[in-house]
Amino acid sequence: MRYVLIALLIAIFGYSLALVLQNPAELQVDLLFTQVPAMRLGLLLLLTLVLGVVVGLLLGVQVFRVFQKGWEIKRLRKDIDYLRKEQITFAQQAAAEAATSTRHEKTVSDISYQNKSPL
Repeated sequence: MRYVLIALLIAIFGYSLALVLQNPAELQVDLLFTQVPAMRLGLLLLLTLVLGVVVGLLLGVQVFRVFQKGWEIKRLRKDIDYLRKEQITFAQQAAAEAATSTRHEKTVSDISYQNKSPL
C-alpha cells in the first residue's frame, strides 16, 4: 500500500510539473481581495487544482464524520435494545428462581418435626 501511495504522489507531482511547463502564458488574475498582475496559467491551474482537492477533502471528512456518527448511534441503539432484552430475561429468571425458592421454603416449614415412632 505504501508503494502505491508513493507512486501516486510521484505521478501527481509529475502531472503538476508538466501542467506548469506546458502552460507558460501569463495572465492577470483577480483574487477578490487582491489582484495579481501576471501569473503563469499552469501555476494558476495547479493552485486551483490543489485548492479544489483540499476543499473536497475537508468536506469529505466532515460528511464522513456525519455518516460515521449516524452509524455509531444505530449500533449503540441496537446494543441498548439487546441489553434491555437480556436484562428482562435475567429478571424473569431471577423471579422464577425466587418463586421456586419460596415454594420450597413453604413446603419445608409445613413439615413438623415430631419424634413419633412408627411402632
